[in-house]
Amino acid sequence: MQARPYTGDAAARVSAAGLRGRPGSRSAPHRSLARVGMTSLPKPPMSVWNTSSSKSRAAKTEACSPGDSTIAFSPQAAAVMNSLFTAGDPTELPVVAGRGSSRPPTLLPPKLKQSVTGLKPTSENSLEPGQKRNHKRVMIREAGSSRPVGVDLFAGAGGMSLGFEQAGFHIAAAVEIDPIHCCIHKFNFPNCVMIPHSVQNVTGDLIRKLAGITGKVDVVFGGAPCQGFSMIGKRALEDPRNSLVLDFVRIVSELEADYFVFENVKGLTVGSHRKFLEELIHAFDSAGYKVRLPWMVLNAASFGVPQDRKRLFLLGARRKLRAPDYPLAVSTKAGCHYELNLPAGPSCRDALDDLPNADAFSELKYQDEVKPPRWGKPSQYAREMRCLDATSWHYGDVRLWNSEMLTSSARTEHSEISTRRFSGTKSGEIEPISRFFKLPPDGVSNTLRAGTDAARGAFTSPRPIHYHHPRCVTVREMARLHGFPDWFRFHSTKWHGARQIGNSVPPPLARAVASALINAMGIAPKPGVVPIALGDPALLHADMSQASAHWGVAMPIQKRDRKSGDRKRTQLETEAARLCNLTIQSA
Repeated sequence: MQARPYTGDAAARVSAAGLRGRPGSRSAPHRSLARVGMTSLPKPPMSVWNTSSSKSRAAKTEACSPGDSTIAFSPQAAAVMNSLFTAGDPTELPVVAGRGSSRPPTLLPPKLKQSVTGLKPTSENSLEPGQKRNHKRVMIREAGSSRPVGVDLFAGAGGMSLGFEQAGFHIAAAVEIDPIHCCIHKFNFPNCVMIPHSVQNVTGDLIRKLAGITGKVDVVFGGAPCQGFSMIGKRALEDPRNSLVLDFVRIVSELEADYFVFENVKGLTVGSHRKFLEELIHAFDSAGYKVRLPWMVLNAASFGVPQDRKRLFLLGARRKLRAPDYPLAVSTKAGCHYELNLPAGPSCRDALDDLPNADAFSELKYQDEVKPPRWGKPSQYAREMRCLDATSWHYGDVRLWNSEMLTSSARTEHSEISTRRFSGTKSGEIEPISRFFKLPPDGVSNTLRAGTDAARGAFTSPRPIHYHHPRCVTVREMARLHGFPDWFRFHSTKWHGARQIGNSVPPPLARAVASALINAMGIAPKPGVVPIALGDPALLHADMSQASAHWGVAMPIQKRDRKSGDRKRTQLETEAARLCNLTIQSA
């Protein structure tokens, strides 16, 4: 697989369009290609109705080529889009009801037809050497977008990108060093230019050039890696990763952004790290920016997220501009009764009860998506996650997706011993052996963590235990607890998927912060008017070597750089010790 170079203005704007690989069996499990002896990416089951599918698949799903001035939608997307635009006479633009559906196609009003057909295709220069154009166009946003422009540093999978988009920003570029995170961001934000490098090797001029930004940058936002500051991990001012924070300041200055949003763990506000925070504020001041003081630690649970997650935010602006205010809480934590005149936020039950149980589908042992026969009754929060209402998209761009699919839901096969321990743990308490937190149905989740990357042991994220099922929550259930809508996809493996969620800012929290900037800018946010097809599904299944090759970067460290040498007890030994302790306590 060959990396696609940035060539030509349009190519620089759209970056790499997706991984190209030989289609494999749809029913085959998506394992590492090295293990199954394949040399190209398998095509996963199609879960997105987009315009880049092959002719044979397009014929099977009744999807039409953009060359025919038509585009395919899922049923929910059709309902939402028809509610967003002025009703008019039906046109020849059909909306496919779904794979194998017998329902007649829904028709789009003329205003939407004009928006769809006015999109531009990618440049011929974006083709790989020797590749021939197949006349299927990749849709991109008009370069002259009137929405304020944002740049995401340390983008990860795109939690802050999504929140800022939902608040009314156009995310022009994102910088991320992890190739797999780059793939996931590109899938969910196909019109955003992904720059797959460390911020240490990126300049403001390079970002402008690759993203085709000729005007001003309204905001730069992001959260530098937090391991040097986190109260969970080792805290050390000399941690070399902390130098990335100063690169954030440098790029904000080089882009001459009007505003910035810096996010990090609250550990930066305590102890000896407080001095580093003060030095960071001074660095912004030296670069010509004023920080809104006092800084704020915001809890995602105060902004409609069913998770107790506190993060530090610094909001700043150029000296000549009005500094934004920090957003005010809109909800209280579910399960807690504070004397605040605010409604209770969503609970774990609100977030998860309508989702089908992943353990009921044998297919999810080998893949991460399935079409369930039925869904539960959604709460108001779940309705937004499923995008059942026009307001669910806020001011973001509507995505074209198959809402009938349960995605990012690969099963975890627990042993009988583990399921017995999980069942015996009370909701809201920590299971003593695994140290996993069992979700309270009427409360909120604990802070979802990311685990560690390969260089630091590749430890899996400690996912909570479901309040009803004796198992850990799936990646999709983690996403619900984090505020990610169901159209948003993560890597197909549980390890990468959970890591991407644990490292991200909950989108509703990011949206609240971004809305504070919109208010300071004195502009009225505008909703997206062009529906966007998600990226190539193969991006969701690339392993590290494939993702690195796709982006043309060196593969990161994939093995532990240190081992403790300690022998780990087997599960049977651990269970025997636990039962022995219970016997002693009851004697």
